Amino acid sequence: MDKIPMTADGVKALREELDRLKSVERPRIIQAIAEAREQGDLRENAEFQYAKEEQGFIEGRILEVENKLSAAQVIDIRDISPSGRVIFGVTVTVVNIENEDESTYKIVGDDEADLKLNKLSVYSPFARALVGKEIGDVAVVKTLNGDIELEICSIEHV
Repeated sequence: MDKIPMTADGVKALREELDRLKSVERPRIIQAIAEAREQGDLRENAEFQYAKEEQGFIEGRILEVENKLSAAQVIDIRDISPSGRVIFGVTVTVVNIENEDESTYKIVGDDEADLKLNKLSVYSPFARALVGKEIGDVAVVKTLNGDIELEICSIEHV
């Protein structure tokens, strides 16, 4: 099985989700199924059907999270000496050369990626353009609207 790179925070979030699914969601759905069974004929019982579907989703998600955690390769950037290069786990600040907009991103694993929180998947084209670059280098990101040139301003191990 291939290892899945994750930050320590990403693993912590998955463990918390797994705990919530097992200790809150699973008992809640078991109770909902029991209540729906008490209503009689299960063939025409929408509550029962919905609860069974939800149970399947929850059990599937539990299995998925457990598999991801078992394959996780935890990389804590704080334990890695700064090399001056953009690598997995760093927080990088870039400036768009064309319009001088400054942005800060954290390079994370697929499951942690969230553009709203400025977390980029290490496998995304944007992050791939940044990985390996040093402060002062220019990364070219290919987009549908043309190339974007970004200058690396800072790299932090936080």
